Amino acid sequence: MARTLLYIDDDAALAVLAARKLKASDFIITHAADPEEAISLLKAGTFDAITLDHYMDGVTGLDFLSQARDMELPPVVYVTGSDDASIAVEALKNGATDYFIKSTGDEFWPLLANVVEQAIESAALKRAKAQADREIVLAKERAEILLAEVNHRVANSLALVASLIRLQISSEPDQAVKAALMETQARINAVAGMHRSLYTSDDVRVVDLDIYLERLVNELRGSMGESESDRPIDIELDAVQLPSDRAVSAGMIVTELITNAIKYAYPDGSHGRIAIGLKVVDAENALIVVEDDGAGMPEDGKPKGTGLGTRITRSMAATIGNGIDYIRKERGTRVEVHLTLV
Repeated sequence: MARTLLYIDDDAALAVLAARKLKASDFIITHAADPEEAISLLKAGTFDAITLDHYMDGVTGLDFLSQARDMELPPVVYVTGSDDASIAVEALKNGATDYFIKSTGDEFWPLLANVVEQAIESAALKRAKAQADREIVLAKERAEILLAEVNHRVANSLALVASLIRLQISSEPDQAVKAALMETQARINAVAGMHRSLYTSDDVRVVDLDIYLERLVNELRGSMGESESDRPIDIELDAVQLPSDRAVSAGMIVTELITNAIKYAYPDGSHGRIAIGLKVVDAENALIVVEDDGAGMPEDGKPKGTGLGTRITRSMAATIGNGIDYIRKERGTRVEVHLTLV
């Protein structure tokens, strides 16, 4: 397939020779005697490549490159009879694709044709790469939009389920069943909160754990029928990012611990404070702390209730770090969850 070549050189006789010699390599030559004519031809049509002579009458090929700086040029092969390397360097710095040294031998034209062909192929590869990069970016954006929409819909669906459970709680006369439903609702809210954090995040791969936990605690207090005046919860959270799958485990653990503190730390309507903390220990570790100043752990060390919450927290703590510690205090209980960040 013939390629079109804009041949910029002030030597008309050499241009005629170029047209004849390069025809054998399937090039169709259009001659321009100076930069102004070349720019006019480029505006009027398209070319597969340009050969640009350095020395022309009163100007150089560098002048053309300067004048055409704002144009989208095809690959430019800079042709010079000088062996001064600085000329080639300047040409490449100003937009030339390659350069070629003039000679008087018979091998000059086939070699020039080969250099031009390589420049065309290189430009085609760069365009293909740029197109592939654009498609990758668009695909990534589409995937992120789709994933955000999925997270949004999942969060809404979970919120609907939690609302249905809330309605069932309000009409359930059995207090034990009501308590179990409230725990289930809290667990669902923990998962829904993680999905809300994902679809509002710039990076769906990670969750701002501090923001997620603060929102989760406030929602949890509301779902348990508590208010700030009923049960103050101190929140002190360092900024931590965590992969989404591990963040939901952390959220479930905090949900269970806060729920247990609300239910069991202050029996018979007594009052006290609950605190949750997220502390960065070092570059690889953090600590989630939930503590109260209430009744403390049972003497036998056995969990109150069914023990399901304790089993959940221990199992999930093992997946996000180095386990969980229950620490007796003079008054109340402190629970430390060891979180691995990397």
